[in-house]
Amino acid sequence: MKKVLVTGANGFLGSNLVSEFNSKGYDVRVIVRKGADMKSLADMPCEIVFGNIDNKEDITRAIDGCDYVVHAACITDQWAISFDEYERVNFTATKYIADACLQLGVKRLIYVSTANTMGPGSKLIPGNEMSGFTLFSANSGYINSKYLAQQYVLEQVAINKLQAVVVNPTFMIGPNDIKPSSGKLLLYSLNKRVLFYPQGGKNFVYIKDVCIGIINAIDKGKVGDCYLLAGHNLTYKEFFSIVNTATNEKKVMIQLPKFLLKFAGRAGSLIEKVIRKSGKLNYTSSYLLCLDNYYSGKKAERELAIQYTPIEQAVSGALNWFKQNNYY
Repeated sequence: MKKVLVTGANGFLGSNLVSEFNSKGYDVRVIVRKGADMKSLADMPCEIVFGNIDNKEDITRAIDGCDYVVHAACITDQWAISFDEYERVNFTATKYIADACLQLGVKRLIYVSTANTMGPGSKLIPGNEMSGFTLFSANSGYINSKYLAQQYVLEQVAINKLQAVVVNPTFMIGPNDIKPSSGKLLLYSLNKRVLFYPQGGKNFVYIKDVCIGIINAIDKGKVGDCYLLAGHNLTYKEFFSIVNTATNEKKVMIQLPKFLLKFAGRAGSLIEKVIRKSGKLNYTSSYLLCLDNYYSGKKAERELAIQYTPIEQAVSGALNWFKQNNYY
């Protein structure tokens, strides 16, 4: 059996990945912190190694004996996190993993980055793998640290012949979002008579399509290439309208002006600094909410054999899981 290590396995993407790898016949090993919440991995066959991804010895021990590594662990929160912490978990840990893969002769490293390491575009001309990094101005520790980590992986491919492929998912939705993470956007829209939404939009992709893209990248991905895993470009109004249809809810929808949202974001950032406690909105999150954050997943569709699930089906699948697990 082919043995794969998955980092971040108890998270939204990681737990779905473990399930998908099991269904494909892989022997799955995961590395998780001692005391981590393991509910998302309940009843899933996998070998568990306890350790920290920012510890060289733990990483070497976890990777030893594996044919493949999928590095999906990272800090994704956009507020109340110092850049030192982003750097330690998102960049330094990736460096240790890439170095260990070289040392131990791993056949393929799949690094899970983010679409935002590439510049977004419009619906007419969406961002693609050739788009340069343009979101430094968002002042996002998450985006900046992921970009630096991605560049390190690609540098090791060029200099030391690391057998690595980078995948860049957009906004993922689907089942087993225990925290929840991206599912907060879905849950935000439920059981409201009046729904406020931002002017921007983004690309949405079904979590199962991302998992298939990652697994297919092991055999089909070109070493040193990046692949946007990007399904459907929607404005927030379009997305929430699809959610309303799926839940059969009728509500008044009011668009928030960009200037108002950004003003609230700046105020939120100021309050965070004063009280040293995270809020629900800061400048970075408000800036990103106002963007036309659109991407094309055509390259992955063509080279990784992905068929993107209709957004209505993806939304319904996520909502059904949330309802079955009493989130609403």
